[in-house]
Amino acid sequence: MENEKDLVLRQQPETGESPDKDAPEGGAPSSEAAASAPLPATADLAAAYEKLRAEKEHLYDRLLRQQAELENVRKRVQREKEEFRQYAAEDLVRALLPTLDSFERALKHRDPKAPEAIYQGIEVTYRELLGVLTRAGLVAIDATGKDFDPRFHQAVETVAAGDHRDQEIVEELQRGYLLKHRLLRPAVVKVAVAAGPKNSSKAAED
Repeated sequence: MENEKDLVLRQQPETGESPDKDAPEGGAPSSEAAASAPLPATADLAAAYEKLRAEKEHLYDRLLRQQAELENVRKRVQREKEEFRQYAAEDLVRALLPTLDSFERALKHRDPKAPEAIYQGIEVTYRELLGVLTRAGLVAIDATGKDFDPRFHQAVETVAAGDHRDQEIVEELQRGYLLKHRLLRPAVVKVAVAAGPKNSSKAAED
């Protein structure tokens, strides 16, 4: 019969000793080992951050400049497109002005021997042509009774003022026109000048 003491010892579970946490082999690193691992320097992190921030600002500035340039190009193209469309018919309208002048002269100097129906047809054609050109932007320049303006009038003759103001246009010899606020042809006019030695000699020379 076994000894009671030996029986008690055999019934107790065998327990192994826990491994040493600080052991260099087969276990997790100790807190001292983790603390001794190398860390990035704070100065290096700050320098990297400043470098990235500077690159970001540079790229953002380039983006803003390119967007502004693109918007300027878009506006310029739109403006050129509008100007081209607005004045594309300028050469055609200018070429038709002599025909318009011929109609006006024919209606102004009527031959009493000619049938009235002829002038009625001329007037209808003249008004149709003038209407088409007006819709294209043609505008007649005011001349007779206005003060002479070298921007819109071309003086080919001067006369003594008499009953007219100095520099007043007394007669329109050829009508001038604008095409949508741009001078297409100046009005050819006769201008009154005030009496005086200088103006009198100029009028005599003209």
